[in-house]
Amino acid sequence: MIEKGLTSGTGEPPAALTRAITRVMRPLVKLLIAHGLTFPVFSRLLKEIYVETAEAEFPLPGKPQTDSRINLLTGVHRKDIRAMRAEDRRGMPPSPVLTRNAQMIAIWTAAPGYLDERGKPRPLPRHNSNDDGPSFEKLVATISKDIRARAVLDEWQRLELVTLDDDQMVHLNTEAFVPSNDFEDLAFYFGRNLHDHLAASAHNLSGNQPPMLERAVYYQGLTVASAEELSALARETGSEALIRVNKRAFELAEADKGARDATARISFGVYYYEEGAEPAPDRSGTDRSGSGGKDGDT
Repeated sequence: MIEKGLTSGTGEPPAALTRAITRVMRPLVKLLIAHGLTFPVFSRLLKEIYVETAEAEFPLPGKPQTDSRINLLTGVHRKDIRAMRAEDRRGMPPSPVLTRNAQMIAIWTAAPGYLDERGKPRPLPRHNSNDDGPSFEKLVATISKDIRARAVLDEWQRLELVTLDDDQMVHLNTEAFVPSNDFEDLAFYFGRNLHDHLAASAHNLSGNQPPMLERAVYYQGLTVASAEELSALARETGSEALIRVNKRAFELAEADKGARDATARISFGVYYYEEGAEPAPDRSGTDRSGSGGKDGDT
């Protein structure tokens, strides 16, 4: 646990951090307003998170975490702290359906036998054949014997995760790992992915060592056509990177099964963002940047 002097000499938070937090919060607040989550509701959630985080992440060695201590760290009233600490505030786990989908896709994109000679997910016969080769039915059975492969296929076709050709071969759409029209699933990935990305940035901003990988490429002054080309390139190269890392992670996870120290969790992701035209930048050249430099740049 690290408690650092994140306040300025006046007792106020650093101005640079305040500016950064304001920028981080704008798209979140836009999302909250769009979905009817008002400030009083968000304020209550934020108060609970302050208490939970102070309780879990900022203990004093050998001393109990008291309400007074949490009040000092967070500014939340002790009466509210007592009420919150008395509640069961454990987060909801992901749905079993979501977990099964992720497991099946991980196998299809990483396990030997499910990949072609280029290391890409191969089309799978819909039904089991007489040989020992993979099939979509075997893939589903690997995760659960209680689920009918037909039901999974129908749902994955609805979500555009797979297509079925005339030869009854099932093709994985590697661009659609996150269902595009299922809000429950999208909200889960939204929370998990942004949590890990923000946690990596916070780790680096706090000066913790070693820094975590957190890089980006920034450009502006682009035409719409250029942005579209870069979007396609980012999707292609991003998908390749995810598949490559997933393949190796699958191999290591299989090898690590049963190990006493197999307690680590990793997350690796990519993102692409673009926005509309902005005022013309100073063409002297300082606004355009390449990669974000060393690991940990924010």
